[in-house]
Amino acid sequence: MSDLRVPNRDGVLAATRSITEILPPSPLLPVEIAGVRCHVKAESLQPVGAFKIRGGWWRLSNLNEEERSRGVVAVSSGNHAQGVAWAARRLGIHAVIVMPRNAPKVKLEATRALGTEVVLYDRPGEDRDEVAAREVEARGATLVHAFGDPWVIEGQGSAGVEIETQLGRTPSRIVACCGGGGLAAGLAIACLESAIHIVEPEGWDMVGQALAAGEIVRVGDKPPATICDALQPDATKPINLQVLHGRAEPGVTVTDEEVREAQRFAFSRLNLVAEPGGAAALAAALFGKVPLDEDTVIMLTGGNTDAESFAATLAAV
Repeated sequence: MSDLRVPNRDGVLAATRSITEILPPSPLLPVEIAGVRCHVKAESLQPVGAFKIRGGWWRLSNLNEEERSRGVVAVSSGNHAQGVAWAARRLGIHAVIVMPRNAPKVKLEATRALGTEVVLYDRPGEDRDEVAAREVEARGATLVHAFGDPWVIEGQGSAGVEIETQLGRTPSRIVACCGGGGLAAGLAIACLESAIHIVEPEGWDMVGQALAAGEIVRVGDKPPATICDALQPDATKPINLQVLHGRAEPGVTVTDEEVREAQRFAFSRLNLVAEPGGAAALAAALFGKVPLDEDTVIMLTGGNTDAESFAATLAAV
């Protein structure tokens, strides 16, 4: 069914109403970068530490009774996992999350703590989508894709509606961390007059490359290592490319060290803990890779990071 449905602004508005009933808006914080006063949307302060709770809630809320009884399967390195698990527990739906063995320990533990079933796979080595497909077939469950699902896209777009309300106007641009493009697509639908800037890790700019080529581009056989574990999909999906084509600005990439600097900035200037993938958009802003003005909003998308690695990042100044 999700293959036939196109995400739309009515769906984003409905998702916003639903999410408003269960969650307060995440803060929109003023910040000065290079002499420009702009804003940071602190999605890292969501109950699961990331924006993914939005899409997870909206997707599971739209399952019918039969689908709820069969449960759901999701694939995630941690943030989507927790978003789906949180929604599943609240709605009484059994969830199975396919996660890489090398996912951050804090994300694995938090997902299990929400009462969900975790199925591990090897990254690299195994195809996560194949693992998930086997679980879906065996259980008759519904796949809740992390970014290529229309309801998930609409749910993520609720952040854009919140931003417009908090800012009191339409943002000139939104700078978003980008893995598969679910958040960027949702924001593009929600904020029709805002420029959408996608930011990806160096060597993992599958959405940026797809937008440039006009077709899906897959990561190479030996992609570079990145600390942004949340931003490592092999490719975007047609639904995301369809929404973002002609809407998203040319993508930019950030290095690991730029991301670490953004993590340090968020901690020292905003008192926020940001995971690497959640700080990618802020890194692009700090290093002059995207334009800034007073109506610019930067998405800080997640804060789920291991204490040891975060402490090491803070210490390496």
